[in-house]
Amino acid sequence: MATLSIDRITKRFGALSVIPELSLTIPDGEFCVLVGPSGCGKSTLLRIIAGLEPISSGRILIDGVDMSGAEPPERGVAMVFQSYALYPHMDVGRNIGFGLEIAYTPRPEISARVGAAAEKLRLSSYLRRKPRELSGGQRQRVAIGRAITRKPKLFLLDEPLSNLDAALRVGMRVEIARLKAELASTMIYVTHDQVEAMTLADRIVVMNGGRIEQVGTPLDLYERPVNLFVAGFIGSPAMNLLAGQIAAYRSGIATVRLALGTSADIAVSSPVEIGQEVTLGIRPEHIPFSAEELPGVFMAKASMVEMLGSDTYIYIRQGEENLVIRDSQGRRARAGDRIGISLPAAACHLFDHAGLRISASSRDDIAGQFPERSHGKAS
Repeated sequence: MATLSIDRITKRFGALSVIPELSLTIPDGEFCVLVGPSGCGKSTLLRIIAGLEPISSGRILIDGVDMSGAEPPERGVAMVFQSYALYPHMDVGRNIGFGLEIAYTPRPEISARVGAAAEKLRLSSYLRRKPRELSGGQRQRVAIGRAITRKPKLFLLDEPLSNLDAALRVGMRVEIARLKAELASTMIYVTHDQVEAMTLADRIVVMNGGRIEQVGTPLDLYERPVNLFVAGFIGSPAMNLLAGQIAAYRSGIATVRLALGTSADIAVSSPVEIGQEVTLGIRPEHIPFSAEELPGVFMAKASMVEMLGSDTYIYIRQGEENLVIRDSQGRRARAGDRIGISLPAAACHLFDHAGLRISASSRDDIAGQFPERSHGKAS
């Protein structure tokens, strides 16, 4: 296990800056997940940590030791790639232990480490098989086993499940979660899959354009996104984001008139101006609805309904605005039904014209959680 400190690193390819100044600390034993859209810099950052990409400036410290110029084998890290990168002519046992072979590890120790890794990954009965005789999930476990045998300070995993089908991904998520608990190692995991991030991470780092937007536990990011990007990126389906304008403000309560055709009273963390353009966010599962027209309820027509067994998603289109409602109660709404919608103030998030959160938080103030709301610094 190890503590990783990324100290004001930058990465440029010629005149193109792909990672502006970025700082991040990952404590000993943490499972940290880097998420963001394609091209946000998460895989580049992982390769920098591994020593596969040189940094343009800044420092990479592992347990306080500057490893910025160290070669990959000197860093004490092991990386699992998106592709399995197995040797097709070697059996599973030799694939798992090959890194130890080239490091001239004694054969009895290789055999012991390979056996222990195979047992952890439920591969003991496959050690004499070739990669072509394995399923995708089994091949990925072999790749993970190869990393385990090296006993690294840091495990780096670059979208290891993206090549698997949906059923295999679920199974491998469970395997990685089990492995995380058994190894208690420092792990950094790159993915664009929110389910992987939310279910596996101790902390999530949301990246965008080479910058860090927010760092926090899965629940922190889900319940208190600091800006519109995080609000729209975390969650599936995504948070509803509705255009609005401040119609009134008094004693910390802003009345927001929505383009959707209704309004909401939201507690804000600082004074706002009448006429100010804002965006109101609310999660699909936080919108109550009924078939009745009641006081304070906004009536709208369901344009489409998706029934997915345990959940039903109701889609509303009102002018240019779109709204998704998640129903887990089995109320069986249908396309064309008129339904009554309300927007509970406690479930609403409010963002200013710059995309920063301005709704009051029931816990620590956002400014204290994310100092200066810097996109490039976090710890």
